[in-house]
Amino acid sequence: MSDGYTSRMTRIRLLATAFVALSLLSGCAHKAAVSEPKTDGTLVTATATDAAPSDMSEAEAMRIAAATDRAATEAASAANAAAEAALNAAALDASDTATTDAPAADGTVEGDTRTDAERDFDALYGQQDVYGQDVYDPVADSTLPPPAQQAASYDPWEKFNRRVHRFNNAVDRRVAKPLATAYVNVVPRPVRLGVGNFFNNLSQPVSAVNALLQGKPKQAGQSMGRFLLNSTLGVAGIFDPATAARIPNKSEDFGQTLGVWGWKKSRYIELPLFGPRTFRDIVGMAGDAPLSPIRQIEEDRVRVFLQGLQLVDLRAQLMSTDSFREGAADDYALVRDAWMQRRQYQIQADTPREGEDALPDYLKDEDNPTVPIDAMPSPDL
Repeated sequence: MSDGYTSRMTRIRLLATAFVALSLLSGCAHKAAVSEPKTDGTLVTATATDAAPSDMSEAEAMRIAAATDRAATEAASAANAAAEAALNAAALDASDTATTDAPAADGTVEGDTRTDAERDFDALYGQQDVYGQDVYDPVADSTLPPPAQQAASYDPWEKFNRRVHRFNNAVDRRVAKPLATAYVNVVPRPVRLGVGNFFNNLSQPVSAVNALLQGKPKQAGQSMGRFLLNSTLGVAGIFDPATAARIPNKSEDFGQTLGVWGWKKSRYIELPLFGPRTFRDIVGMAGDAPLSPIRQIEEDRVRVFLQGLQLVDLRAQLMSTDSFREGAADDYALVRDAWMQRRQYQIQADTPREGEDALPDYLKDEDNPTVPIDAMPSPDL
């Protein structure tokens, strides 16, 4: 029950009490005026219009007059009390009105039945406060800078891509992820690191050629230095002394080279088994294929084994990103937008950009793998 309702009920009770008291006192006065007991216990009745009986003694007449005066005095006192009660009720009403309209020290208003959470919500999203004044709307504030806009992914083949995405998820759920899980559970971590180093080392010649094509001779020399050092001291790339020597590990491919050369916008496409790509990257895959050391192996069984091992190792490395996809409302849109954002970062990695620090770490990680053309275990490719 609100405070305003309680105040109104209090005023009503005061007025009712005053009225009842006035009525009772008036009735008592009238009774005392018309009925005065004698000394023998009988009553002598008189009215204002009737004259005193002729046989009434002077003492009895004086007692009747005194009783009438007392009754009139008590009635006047009751009337004054009722008037004072009415004035007090009016003053209380005025006080409540002033209190309701005035805010308290903490900014709240008495009579406002909203909770603190409701007042905070109305202050943030409401249109008017308790006084009817327009509240501050930060969205409509013309002095604020415009919100950041992220470029939408160019995806005109979305219907086709979503069907391929469902197929890839089914293959991953039934084949790739169980194999990767068994690989992680069976193979010790140092061995898995050696396998990852081996395949990363084989990609360095491709990175060196593309860095040179992009006009980065220093980076090209670093990639070739990593390849030579890890291939010799690192025992065919199983170990990674180049990282200990502080030689940067940069991944470049021909799709990135085409982006640096000016092919900025390319439509998104998801390939069966290969996963996210752009049309520009498909052309780049064809350019990188002749440079792959694995594809130069003529023995099919050896090549297919290495390609299959590379796929399992890649999926095992991607298990760390599975948590980002759990509970996603649209898994396809999440994978597409994250991949396109990372790809754009890779192409423009050497160009300082505003807001680059806002990118999540997994988008900047050079070790975050994608399926290369040489990883597909097909002897016909």
